[in-house]
Amino acid sequence: KTHPIHPPKTEGDPWENEVLPDCGYKVKLEKGVYSVYKNEDDLAAKKPIKYDFVDLETFVTDMQTICGYVCDGPLKSFCFQRLSFLQSKFKLHSPLNEVRELAEQKAVSHRDFYNVRKVDTHIHAAACMNQKHLLRFIKKSLKKDGDLPVSKIGTKALTLQEVFESMNLTSFDLTTDMLDCHADRSTFHRFDKFNAKYNPIGESRLREIFMKTDNMVNGKYFANLLKEVFVDLEDGKYTNLELRLSVYGRSVDEWDKLASWAVSNNVYSDNNRWLIQVPRLYDIYRVHNSVDNFQDIIKCLFQPLFEVTIDPSSHPDLHKFLQYVSGFDSVDDESKPENAMFDIDVPTPDEWSWHENPPYSYYLYYTFVNITVLNQLREERGLNTFKFRPHCGEAGPIQHLVSSFMMCESISHGLLLRKAPVVQYLYYLCQMGIAMSPLSNNSLFLDYNRSPLPDYLMRGLNISLSTDDPLQFHFTKEPLMEEFSIAASVWKLSSCDMCELARNSLLQGGFEEKMKSYWLGPNYKREGVAGNDITRTNVPDIRVSYRYETLIEELSNIFKSVLKV
Repeated sequence: KTHPIHPPKTEGDPWENEVLPDCGYKVKLEKGVYSVYKNEDDLAAKKPIKYDFVDLETFVTDMQTICGYVCDGPLKSFCFQRLSFLQSKFKLHSPLNEVRELAEQKAVSHRDFYNVRKVDTHIHAAACMNQKHLLRFIKKSLKKDGDLPVSKIGTKALTLQEVFESMNLTSFDLTTDMLDCHADRSTFHRFDKFNAKYNPIGESRLREIFMKTDNMVNGKYFANLLKEVFVDLEDGKYTNLELRLSVYGRSVDEWDKLASWAVSNNVYSDNNRWLIQVPRLYDIYRVHNSVDNFQDIIKCLFQPLFEVTIDPSSHPDLHKFLQYVSGFDSVDDESKPENAMFDIDVPTPDEWSWHENPPYSYYLYYTFVNITVLNQLREERGLNTFKFRPHCGEAGPIQHLVSSFMMCESISHGLLLRKAPVVQYLYYLCQMGIAMSPLSNNSLFLDYNRSPLPDYLMRGLNISLSTDDPLQFHFTKEPLMEEFSIAASVWKLSSCDMCELARNSLLQGGFEEKMKSYWLGPNYKREGVAGNDITRTNVPDIRVSYRYETLIEELSNIFKSVLKV
């Protein structure tokens, strides 16, 4: 009774929050990194507040050191042997203890896999519904709002009815086959074709109307579509989402437009928190002269955030919106060719003005450093802070995994860890979160039966299951359950395995600590069995104890070796 399992529902206006007074701080962007000053005098005297962050030289030196370890032959052999040992150890643990684990689960009343909390740790807002849902919504909108102006051609405004007439279609003609949003054999290793699947009926106009926040109808349709998804979530009660919304970094008012869309359309659910995804598209913006250099993107991304933290009344909607934003994501096709390594001579963002896209690690470093400074300022003001959880290791070079290991809380995908035993062992030792989406990978980069997920699970990496894009990969109203059911069938996962994955998703997710203490128990931050409450997670203490003891053993092996040296 003192620690209820269900968090209280939000009553009244979810956007209402305290507006802090202006603290009078000043900010300045120099060489791609924001500095914060207490007042104008400090700014003039160049005396910034001493917030901790990693400078570029330290980052480059450390990254080169770890990349050296990754290529070291004896170290690769050692890490591979340890990972193989962990896998064999689990294969021994499983037959010895699975009956006891199941007995422990059966002894818990009113808790099974269906009613333990889960978080879909990697899902994009523009594709969070299935094809049938989108089709029904388009038909309903066409019937109800056919005369509403929704799109412009030159100076002429077209109604929804006229848009469909220009395509020679009626609502009766529409089918899921015609929408053609589902990934198929043609998308394998073709990220361009996969991106085109976001356009219903192959029409970018329909994507603009139904799946964008900034359009002629103020994103009304996208908001209503998300609200329908939220209604299904709230009915199910036990599934939560972390939907990704895009901020591109082309203009300073993008944040205000996004926040205004969320607040004016009341796009809120207790079961959802937002992540902001930033596409790595500098080269495209530069070609179209949307930006002059890489620093322009950093300014558009972070200037409004520093302003609203210092003086919330300067961006009132953004201040309300940010309380439900849990972090940042960096997205794009990782298989694009790039110079993965760079040294200290690399141009700073204000100097990076040519048309070539910066490397993945360059994007990550400047995003990470500015989030670090911003988080310290927000913490000082008593506001929520942000995590950094990029897409990483889906394709491309191993260096991506090294830079995300150094700078991020968790990653999405992580497929390439299977080819880099040293990095995989580091991810295990630090228990870095990996949100895996095997159905998504199956259509894009790696066949389902070759997915490393079961190996990662046996070895004890901190992995969770996620859907990525239900519009492209799933068929049912509950895509996360679909993802779990296919994984359980193909890899013969036990109830204990699935509950462990669900518990991992809660730990990786960006929901507030208060929410997590309802879902996982008030002691969830303690290590080992002390932090597990089987009545909430349905994960047996035997499994948690095995994971904890194995990890401690591996860490003590490493530290004993260091002490001997």
